[in-house]
Amino acid sequence: MSEYTVSGRFVARDGWQAFETAIEAENESVAKERTYANLGSQHGLNRTQIEIDGVDA
Repeated sequence: MSEYTVSGRFVARDGWQAFETAIEAENESVAKERTYANLGSQHGLNRTQIEIDGVDA
């Protein structure tokens, strides 16, 4: 598995909050899915409240 850096923003109490996280995944698509799952569970967000700007290897 490779490590990917996923960056973007999500809806927070005071507006949009930027994030950047490192995810171990098989490919970029799986890295995006894990990011949606992690942020959703940690912050109680729906996928529509998360915008992913980029995934870097």
